[in-house]
Amino acid sequence: MNKERFPWRAAVQLMRLDRPIGILLLLWPTLTALWIAAAGWPDPKVLLIFVLGVIIMRSAGCVVNDLADQRFDGQVARTQNRPLITGDIQQKQAIILCVSLCLFAFGLVLMLNRLTILLSIVAVLLAASYPFMKRFMPIPQVVLGMAFGWAIPMAFAAQTGQVPAVAWWLFAANIVWSVIYDTFYAMVDREDDLKIGVQSTAILFGQYDRIITGSLQVLLLGIMWVVGDMMQFSVVFYAALNIVLYLFIYQQWLIRDRERTACLKAFLNNNWVGALFFVAIFIHFGMVGW
Repeated sequence: MNKERFPWRAAVQLMRLDRPIGILLLLWPTLTALWIAAAGWPDPKVLLIFVLGVIIMRSAGCVVNDLADQRFDGQVARTQNRPLITGDIQQKQAIILCVSLCLFAFGLVLMLNRLTILLSIVAVLLAASYPFMKRFMPIPQVVLGMAFGWAIPMAFAAQTGQVPAVAWWLFAANIVWSVIYDTFYAMVDREDDLKIGVQSTAILFGQYDRIITGSLQVLLLGIMWVVGDMMQFSVVFYAALNIVLYLFIYQQWLIRDRERTACLKAFLNNNWVGALFFVAIFIHFGMVGW
């Protein structure tokens, strides 16, 4: 990768580093899992590895997604200016970038315990398979949720050497949450996706999209209530649940007319949902330590 020849600016766009929302949606559940696993501040080495791992694997996932979607992205208004479509970066360069990112991420994982290394294999398979699920699976967002959420059992494994029941409850919550926010995201592209034959929950849910996403939001709150009960969290956590409820009501109001800009805004608003859960748990364990 010669510095003068490799299109680094286009690579940044390809990895979506200029749009960090995807990193944040992956980072908040990961940090939440680490804090619960450690009952407070996790091991500094583990924390650093997971933060870097989230950034690197999300970036690699974006590259894989764009490589897989080259045939479709030029036909979708939101994606027609992506670097691979405009020619700002070549396919071979994108592949080299993706392999480099994956090797870097694997090098980080090798510094962790055996269980975490084994779990990382599943993480790679999930991340690599998601972009292709849109071809034949009506609910590819479930696979996205699994890919984004697999850092949760990995975090518990890295911090404690095991994956307890609460980790799987958090994993389930992340799948539900991913279906919610990525349905909002897919609602932005619904008309384009119907034309090119790409599947999504926005298409599957159809006219019932608001009812189903609203029901999933209630389910997510219920799962997190179970997590709070299992961990005997303080009132701070339940206060956060109430605030998240109001955020979900706001998101439903945003998508009421299914207007593209508003649906995108509802998607972006989920950053605050993830942040609230983490901050509540951070404060809870901080209070326990006082």
